Amino acid sequence: MSDLKLSTLSIILGLIVALPSIFGLINPKSFAEAVRKFPRQTTVGYVLMLLGTAWFLYYVSQETVSDFANLKKYFFLVFGAVGLGACVFVRDFLPVRGLAVIYLLLAKLMVDAARWADTDWRLVIATWAYVLVLAGMWFTISPYRLRDILNWSVATESRTRLTSGIRVAFGVFVIVLGLTVFKSVEKKARPQVARPLPHLAVTA
Repeated sequence: MSDLKLSTLSIILGLIVALPSIFGLINPKSFAEAVRKFPRQTTVGYVLMLLGTAWFLYYVSQETVSDFANLKKYFFLVFGAVGLGACVFVRDFLPVRGLAVIYLLLAKLMVDAARWADTDWRLVIATWAYVLVLAGMWFTISPYRLRDILNWSVATESRTRLTSGIRVAFGVFVIVLGLTVFKSVEKKARPQVARPLPHLAVTA
């Protein structure tokens, strides 16, 4: 994942944000019903929590700090057990807890991808990442807060369309950044291949 380009990541993130929200614009009633059910959909919670656990363990496997080299196997056991244990013993608001883990891991990926981009527009992705960190910590401590936010955002059809429209606009904006600014920066950053000097004929 460390080789993931910022342009590619931006396009993926923009699509993730925009596509579901388009459904909210087209069919706000059905979208609102699905959103209200999300915080207690245990099956979805299993998927998110196990995905988050696997993703975190991947990062552990990639850790190169020598001080932790001998502890990796214990980290795998402990954090793997925590992820599986949450699926068994902490099922209340499990989708929210799983999403919070995904937020924290996604934020790391976003910051890593944006770090070396030679443009101030990278701050859009970096700022978004830090918002996800704060949201991930907040929802881990108080998962019911996400339920309250979601219920407020779809309280009426007009509000559902409004919030969906804002997400679609933001998603499209991020996609455009990925297709234009970030791709342009990455092309400029590619190492230039030295062209061979033209052969000069030497005459006596």
